[in-house]
Amino acid sequence: MTFIYALGASIIVSLVSFVGIICLLLKENLLNKILLLLISFSAGTLIGGAFLHLIPEAVEKSNNNQVYLFVILGFILFFILERFLHWRHCHEEKCKIHNFTYLNLVGDGIHNFIDGLIIGSAFMVNINFGIVTSFMIIMHEIPQEIGDFGVLIYGGFSKKKALFFNFLSALTAILGTIAGFVLANISGVSLQLLMPIAAGGFIYIASCDLIPELHKEPDIKKASLAIGIFILGLTFMYFATILHH
Repeated sequence: MTFIYALGASIIVSLVSFVGIICLLLKENLLNKILLLLISFSAGTLIGGAFLHLIPEAVEKSNNNQVYLFVILGFILFFILERFLHWRHCHEEKCKIHNFTYLNLVGDGIHNFIDGLIIGSAFMVNINFGIVTSFMIIMHEIPQEIGDFGVLIYGGFSKKKALFFNFLSALTAILGTIAGFVLANISGVSLQLLMPIAAGGFIYIASCDLIPELHKEPDIKKASLAIGIFILGLTFMYFATILHH
């Protein structure tokens, strides 16, 4: 029965990815106008998620400095992955879909898998704790999923394709929950490795792909607004992290 509750919670968390349907209902012109803001917000939530949520959580669980080595490893892995995607999919420096869209899906998939592990472990403690934990995960997933949808649109996906692939990456939360019940001790090596690697990936995507896109905006008012939205994304993740703990 506990497994059914945990599985149901992870399915609900996965369905949060459809929050992007709000953007799907917007007119094309309006969506294009707010894309820069979505990119800014996503960059803020990725940086905030890495430094305020994943890294501190990994340090707390492992109690050693090897966490930071795995953060660097995650950064390097995403750097190599992007170069591979560039060699594989781009010709004459032209790409119909930007590589960072695929990186974002991979990073978000890992992050959602970790959320699933956490949900599974929380329900193994007791059902009430599992429900509260799931609610807190949903609270910090909503802003990130909105930002992720904007990143996919900006990167070249159609609105329907962005919604579909964002949902696919969210389904890894279900796999994480199942893995949490299969593994005898999910707070061990699995989380210690995945959390910092995902954090390194988030830092890479935000700093190397998304923030450089913000620098392309020549209008000082729009650029200033983008910076404000970036800080808003950081702030949102800060309070979401406090609620989560």
